[in-house]
Amino acid sequence: TNSIKEPFLKRSINSSFVGILGAPFNKGQPKEGVEKAPDALRKLGLIKNLTQLGVNVKDFGNIQFDQVADESTESFGILKFPLTVGAACKKVSNAVKEVLQENRICVTIGGDHSLGLGTIHGHSEINDVCVLWVDAHADINTPGTTYSGFMHGLPCSFFVEELQKYQCNLEGFDWVTPRIKKENLAYIGLRDIDPLEKLILMKEGILHFTMADVDKLGIYEVTRRALEAINPSGKLSLHVSFDIDAICKLEAPSTGTPVVGGLTTREAFCLAEEIANLENFKALDIMEINPTLGTRTEIDNTLDIGMKLIKAFLGHSRRGSPPANVTDIPIARQ
Repeated sequence: TNSIKEPFLKRSINSSFVGILGAPFNKGQPKEGVEKAPDALRKLGLIKNLTQLGVNVKDFGNIQFDQVADESTESFGILKFPLTVGAACKKVSNAVKEVLQENRICVTIGGDHSLGLGTIHGHSEINDVCVLWVDAHADINTPGTTYSGFMHGLPCSFFVEELQKYQCNLEGFDWVTPRIKKENLAYIGLRDIDPLEKLILMKEGILHFTMADVDKLGIYEVTRRALEAINPSGKLSLHVSFDIDAICKLEAPSTGTPVVGGLTTREAFCLAEEIANLENFKALDIMEINPTLGTRTEIDNTLDIGMKLIKAFLGHSRRGSPPANVTDIPIARQ
C-alpha cells in the first residue's frame, strides 16, 4: 500500500541524479574533527556505493572555508564566531544552489549543523521549500535565547520568516532572506530542547515530534504526519536536514552533542526509505558526524550508519530490489 498518500508523487529511483557536496566546517560548535566527515565518507566508498545503487552521482568536492576574523575579536555578546559562520553559510548557500540548478538532488555532508541555514537558504533561492529537521535538538535559539553561544544551536531561527521579530541585525548575516514559513517546518527526534526553544516552538505553533511522540505513534506515522503537515499542497520542494545525533548515542556515538534515547538505526532507515520515494525530495543534509570522537569501533559504526543512511535516502531499500534491467533468472549450464 501507498504509505504517503497523494499529493506526494513517487519517484523511480533509477532516475535519480545526485550531487555530493562536502562542507568541512567546525566553527559552529566547540569540537574539532567534524570537518573530517565528508572525506571520511568518501574514503569509505560513498560515490561507488551510490553508483552501484543506479544513481547518477557527481561529486562537487569540498567547499573551501575561511576564518573571517581573529578569534579573540570575533564575538557578538555570547555568540561565538558569528562572522565566520555567517560567511560559511553564504558559501554553502551558493554551492547548494549550484548543485540544484543542475537538476540533481543535493546531498550536503557536514560539518556542523550551523550550515543548515546555508543549505536551506540555497534551496529556497530556487524552489519554495518545506523542511524536515531530524535532530535531538531544535537548533532554533536566537542570539537572545542561546545559553551556549554556539551557532549550531541557532540555524532555524534565521531561515523561518515568522521568527525574524526575535532577531537582531547580526553582522555577517545580512545576506540572509528568510523564506521558510513556520507551517512548512517540522521536527522529528527531539529530546534535548532548551526551555526558551520550547517557548518559541509552542508560541509559534511549530510542529515538533519529540522522541516521546515517536514512542507513542511509531516512526512511520510520525513521518507521515510531518510530511503531510509541511506540504499539504504537494507543491513544495522537500529539504531533509539530518543531524546524526538524532540517532541514539548508543548506536551513533561519534558526534559532538550525543543524547541517549534517540531514534534507532531501524527507525532512521524507515524514515529515509519513506522519503526516498517522494518525487519532491530535493535536498539532504547529513551533519555532525565527527570521525575523531570515540573508539575506532564507535567511529566506524557511526560512519557506517551515515553511509547507509545516505543510501537509504537515495533509494536503497531493506526490502531488496531485483538487478537493474534483468528479467530472466540465470540457469546453470552443464
